[in-house]
Amino acid sequence: MSVTYPLGFRAAGVAAGIKSSGKPDLALVVNDGPEPSCAVVFTQNRAQAHPIRWSRSVMAAGGTPRAVLLNSGGANCFTGDYGYETVELAAAAVAAEVRGIRATDVLVCSTGLIGSGGEEFRASVLGGVPLVSAALAADDTTAPAAILTTDSVTKTATHEGEGWRIGAMGKGAGMLAPGLATMLVVVTTDAVVPTAVLDRALRAAVASTFNRLDSDGCMSTNDQVTAFASGQSGVTPTEVEFTAGLLAVCDDLAEQLQVDAEGAGHNIHIMVEGAATEADAEEVGRALARNNLFKAAIAGEDPNWGRVLAAIGVTDASFDPYFVDVSFNGVRLCTAGGPDRPVSECDLSPKRTEVLIELHAGDATARIRTNDLTVDYVRENSAYAS
Repeated sequence: MSVTYPLGFRAAGVAAGIKSSGKPDLALVVNDGPEPSCAVVFTQNRAQAHPIRWSRSVMAAGGTPRAVLLNSGGANCFTGDYGYETVELAAAAVAAEVRGIRATDVLVCSTGLIGSGGEEFRASVLGGVPLVSAALAADDTTAPAAILTTDSVTKTATHEGEGWRIGAMGKGAGMLAPGLATMLVVVTTDAVVPTAVLDRALRAAVASTFNRLDSDGCMSTNDQVTAFASGQSGVTPTEVEFTAGLLAVCDDLAEQLQVDAEGAGHNIHIMVEGAATEADAEEVGRALARNNLFKAAIAGEDPNWGRVLAAIGVTDASFDPYFVDVSFNGVRLCTAGGPDRPVSECDLSPKRTEVLIELHAGDATARIRTNDLTVDYVRENSAYAS
């Protein structure tokens, strides 16, 4: 049930005609709870779609959003004043359909091709709002499919605490980089969570999960992670308990996004240990995740540890390259900046690839998720617009 797994929520997904394929393309999630709160994390890209601009203004106004409308099949980004007006009209349309909701209580998310969002798009979205509103249900299973673009599968996650729950749905399969990814995520909980606590927990969870998913180094214009608390359970977990549960759900979704990355042959988990600071560990891991020579080597199942050292050597992190150890899938191939065991002892045929980098510079660690660079990735992204 994803976002309706916790109490106090209704959701639905319908085919509104945004996609020419006729597949579901419009979803709505509504918070009906007695003690609502909301927190949102947006893309860090300065080039932002109109739904992001609208949702930012809603959050800046200091109210408590009670709903989020999401569409796939059109990004509504760089579509001029007409596109922003479409978002305003869509929020107003939800307010007209859902009792107790004002337009300024509605967040909006879109995903699809930049530049798409003209008259047909507006007509489909506005025509679909009554349909998706009428379909709202407390046991919904249809919303996750309505937010997919190039995803091959729906992505959902749940967590159960002591008398409270978390549910989530997400989408994303390409342009996966920090500042979120080309992703939309909605997280719900029926716990009683004050807004300040929800905001801190969400930012902490995003920082170590979605923002450490770096599949291809490309940051989207439409990314948004929305968290709603309904308070319907009447249970108030400690901040530590709630943050841990939210982190688990976000981590689960982040791995699902990685596994479904466009054209990937290997899902690469880069673990950096022994760093002087966590920031250093993250910088080292991200440098490797964005190195095309390394990613191409993994695609060819070549455990080329020299490319690892070359990639991390361009960072400002504090370490001595001649003290570094590198392991692939549990086999240490490099120690103290030199050869260790024969590369023939390392098998990179499994889709999951583990890379361990020991810097011997401190106690800090970080994990970065990425994917290899394949011909299929290039082919899919070169043909996406068609």
